[in-house]
Amino acid sequence: MNNHVSSKPSTMKLKHTINPILLYFIHFIISLYTILTYIPYYFLSESRQEKSNRIKAKPVNSKPESAYRSVNSLDGLASVLYPGCDTLDKVFMHAKNKFKDKSLLGTREVLNEEDEVQPNGKIFKKVILGNYNWLSYEEVFVRASNFGNGLQMLGQKPKTNIAIFCETRAEWMIAAQACFMYNFQRMWAFSSLKCGLKCCGKGVPVVAQWLTNPTRNHEDIVSLVPRLRHIITVDGKPPAWSEFPKGVIVHTMAAVQALGAKASVENKPQSKPMPLDIAVIMYTSGSTGLPKGVMISHSNIIAGITGMAERIPELGEKDVYIGYLPLAHVLELSAELVCLSHGCRIGYSSPQTLADQSSKIKKGSKGDASMLKPTLMAAVPEIMDRIYKNVMNKVNEMSSFQRNLFILAYNYKMEQISKGCSTPLCDRFIFRKVRSLLGGNTRLLLCGGAPLSAATQRFMNICFCCPVGQGYGLTESSGAGTITEVWDYNTGRVGAPLVCCEIKLKNWEEGGYFNTDKPHPRGEILIGGQNVTMGYYKNEAKTKADFFEDENGQRWLCTGDIGEFDPDGCLKIIDRKKDLVKLQAGEYVSLGKVEAALKNLPLIDNICAYANSYHSYVIGFVVPNQKELTELARKKGLTGTWEELCNSREMENEVLKVLSEAAISASLEKFEIPVKIRLSPEPWTPETGLVTDAFKLKRKELKTHYQADIERIKKMKFGWCCMKQK
Repeated sequence: MNNHVSSKPSTMKLKHTINPILLYFIHFIISLYTILTYIPYYFLSESRQEKSNRIKAKPVNSKPESAYRSVNSLDGLASVLYPGCDTLDKVFMHAKNKFKDKSLLGTREVLNEEDEVQPNGKIFKKVILGNYNWLSYEEVFVRASNFGNGLQMLGQKPKTNIAIFCETRAEWMIAAQACFMYNFQRMWAFSSLKCGLKCCGKGVPVVAQWLTNPTRNHEDIVSLVPRLRHIITVDGKPPAWSEFPKGVIVHTMAAVQALGAKASVENKPQSKPMPLDIAVIMYTSGSTGLPKGVMISHSNIIAGITGMAERIPELGEKDVYIGYLPLAHVLELSAELVCLSHGCRIGYSSPQTLADQSSKIKKGSKGDASMLKPTLMAAVPEIMDRIYKNVMNKVNEMSSFQRNLFILAYNYKMEQISKGCSTPLCDRFIFRKVRSLLGGNTRLLLCGGAPLSAATQRFMNICFCCPVGQGYGLTESSGAGTITEVWDYNTGRVGAPLVCCEIKLKNWEEGGYFNTDKPHPRGEILIGGQNVTMGYYKNEAKTKADFFEDENGQRWLCTGDIGEFDPDGCLKIIDRKKDLVKLQAGEYVSLGKVEAALKNLPLIDNICAYANSYHSYVIGFVVPNQKELTELARKKGLTGTWEELCNSREMENEVLKVLSEAAISASLEKFEIPVKIRLSPEPWTPETGLVTDAFKLKRKELKTHYQADIERIKKMKFGWCCMKQK
């Protein structure tokens, strides 16, 4: 049951409307140009295709259950970045000594804030931002050291819990480094405050809590953590919270740093961390159930970032990374620690201020990417899919000449990429404006958190003129597993195992996946290495279910994801055990496969497929694109408000026809195509609780939210959905 979608260039080309005779002439000119430019290219450089075809990982023995290792780590897995730097405080000390006066963390100055009334009456806050202000490695080190010492003065003991609740910003990283230095190793990091505090339990000792919004409901905090003693706010003065019980004190971060700077370190000796000490307890996203606290040691994180750094060529002081994903999640934390350890600058942003067109940027002013001009960027598929749809919508609005020129260049570059060649003229004259959306200097985009569709990956390759590295890893593996190499432009794969770990495939009989399958071995992905974490906090049963040690003492993680190894040692994610549903008639449906086939439609902003074993059909919960749905309604003669359109049965049927056509084009089986849908007028955001902070679907919550619609659909009598399968 392989759901790998074909990613041949011919299946992803854009359609043009050019006169056939003119098109023949254009193709002749393009062919002539290609021949003339290919000759010097062939003799002066090694083809990207040749590099891409190299073997990247090999099994360590001839047995079907053998683990695969990177060809660069066949003799032993890597575990440290620098000799002697076996804890995160030592890694930062090494970087501070090497890059002392160089810039490290940057934050934009807020020049002005304005309230802007929207056509629907809603008020959006818009900001005008200035230049980036930078802190050097030395300045960050001093602030972190003072902050950690200040926490000691407040009574914080080594190996006691500290909760960080803060958006991605410089203060988050400074606080984290303070915890690493002073061995406040149980450093809770989560973006959902109530969930994280519930998971902490009632027995939490002294807790320092960073809140970005001093007006947040503090009664929830006190009820969930009765032993709370200190709250530390990042911004401004401490709020006047009169209702707090006696003994709870509110500080500013600056005040705690000042306290630490004045105190004598000799009177308060530090407790240095050890490699196996817990550095962070990080909560999973909760996409498949309740979030779990993953205990990650110093050695786990260091092994993970060692493997990640090896896949980024020439990583160093010239690189600029833009940080905007949640630092409470392992992808962003790992990416920033990789950059920090190699002398890169990290400029902070947010999804609302990332680009010139972002929701909080006032029209006419610059977004963060335009100002920072990053060379490195991490993203989740949801963000890349949005960029893809927005750009293609702009292309469709172009004049016929402009649109056909873009499409010709796009298809030409797609062919050249598939051959391992570059297209400097197209990059310079056709795609420069699109590339400028992310600053214009991006040399590597790393995508993680969920599978990226082949169409979106190829679009980002073409229009942003840089490699798009797909990565695979879990919080439980410190975010490390695989990353594609920069010259591998194949789609639908996540690369070979990193040098810090090895991967093997375990038979899953129920799903029909075996490591003896031909032509390629398939099975549940198991990750082994020092990056595999210590288990779940206060959840021994789940730890025993998901982790084990082999006869050599190496720790392994059972991921629950289904993978397939290509002959060159690269991994594909082809299924997920928890996404696989057995229908009433016995067929297996991969919900992720259905969603991947439909989510890139212009009409769809988001989609969740649902099925269970008591019925023989799939249904879909859909967040439609407002512009596209309104236009479809106009064509079909349907009128009403946005909510009325989404609640209209006629509109549901029209959208279902579009989805069914797309499903058949994507070669979905008859039983995989949704037979009914529910249109949602409200988008799914982390605030609604229906998606995680990385915009991954929370299936359990979505099922509960739409339970009434599920029951309504169960009572309906319907035949197959309006389309005959080809």
